[in-house]
Amino acid sequence: MKSPYQIIKALLRTEKSTTQEPMQKYLFLVDIKANKPEIKKAVQEIYKVKVKKVNTYVLPGKLRRIRYQLGKTPDYKRAVVTLVKGQKIEVG
Repeated sequence: MKSPYQIIKALLRTEKSTTQEPMQKYLFLVDIKANKPEIKKAVQEIYKVKVKKVNTYVLPGKLRRIRYQLGKTPDYKRAVVTLVKGQKIEVG
């Protein structure tokens, strides 16, 4: 069993995510192996809010050239968490 802090890596503060906050949607960087029920439980434990829905997507890494070799940046997973109406995550 993973800790909620191992599942949720960061709350992402991007231009797109800040426009979604009035609709109770927040963007998180999560563990690539985490599933939707684990993400929902982790957000509820960490932020003490009620989660309505979780949508996830995996962004593939990109090829990069490092000197004379090709390398690849790692894949990562994002989760868009929708909260129940009236709930809010305080972002400081």
